[in-house]
Amino acid sequence: MATDYKSATREALERLGPALGQKLSLVGFDGFIDRIMHAVKERHGLGANYVAFDSLKPFGERILAAAGKSTNVELYLLREQLGGNGPLMARAMLNAGVPVRYVGALGRPAIHPIFTDFAQKTTAISLANPGITHALEFSDGKLMLGEPASMEELTYARLVETCSEAALLDLLEHADLIALVNWTQTPHMTELFDDLLTKALPKLSARPRRFFFDLADPAKRPREELRAGLAAIAKFQKFSDAVLGLNLSEGQQTAAVLDVPFADVTTGGVQQAAAGIREKLGIGCVVIHPLEGAACATQEGTWWVDGPHCGKPAITTGGGDNFNAGFMTAHLLGLPPPCCLTTAVSVSGFYVRNAHSPSLAELMGFLREW
Repeated sequence: MATDYKSATREALERLGPALGQKLSLVGFDGFIDRIMHAVKERHGLGANYVAFDSLKPFGERILAAAGKSTNVELYLLREQLGGNGPLMARAMLNAGVPVRYVGALGRPAIHPIFTDFAQKTTAISLANPGITHALEFSDGKLMLGEPASMEELTYARLVETCSEAALLDLLEHADLIALVNWTQTPHMTELFDDLLTKALPKLSARPRRFFFDLADPAKRPREELRAGLAAIAKFQKFSDAVLGLNLSEGQQTAAVLDVPFADVTTGGVQQAAAGIREKLGIGCVVIHPLEGAACATQEGTWWVDGPHCGKPAITTGGGDNFNAGFMTAHLLGLPPPCCLTTAVSVSGFYVRNAHSPSLAELMGFLREW
């Protein structure tokens, strides 16, 4: 990156990091069991004695070649772990030292064992059973095959039924960050947004807080539904600063429904698209993060930082959620936008290399070594 934001970011985190313990985040509402898998290209023996499809293109060619015939693709389970945009973002913030309360789909009536430790650390309120994601990982991306049926139970009525309106208002009142993620796989999320906007947020004090939103690849949802969801997100700005986080594909889809030009995917083009989306929605900040780096736009301007490229990631599922956690952790501390971006790409960069989210000390070390 042209400017050494890494040094400025590290110094700011060293100075302000201890204050994270006083910044409560409320995150919701999804929950998935992630089954991280390889698609087997060639098998040479038992167990892990195989060659996986390294990239999505040859895997896609195998699928296409089966049209009019059939094919068999073995999936090899690498590990099973807690997942969902909310739990992964919340866990990354916990690791950085941010107190988190979680509300979402972690098991009903009992917490699923894979979420037990997470639920204890976040004093979680569970609204439904988790979904399941079969995550096929490749060097250049991932293919997420989801079973999200239980997300249909995530409604404002279920929220109030489970924790009471008074308890919900107390949670919202004391949260410095309210992160509402995975709009795409939560069918009633737009209605939930509207209920929060009309039934809950007007009852809160005017104390400073932040809102964060993540769409989670809206390709399967009709354009008019995406447009309605974005319109609901825009209304949160009335109550406090709203941040929308998008990967490149999500940014392009969002730009399309808002009639914002986004043909240019250079660093300048991504910044312009972020600015255009922010202006159309009228919110505080829009972040777009391609694989190469990340851009954000606020009322004050636009910024870009390069990311720490990883040619052979240990894991990719959850990389975007760790990015979001990094960005909002820095945002909670009041760091300037380029330092928020630098924190975000560093948390994500550490995660994809080490298959776990960094502590604040580990993040500092990564910023020194990168």
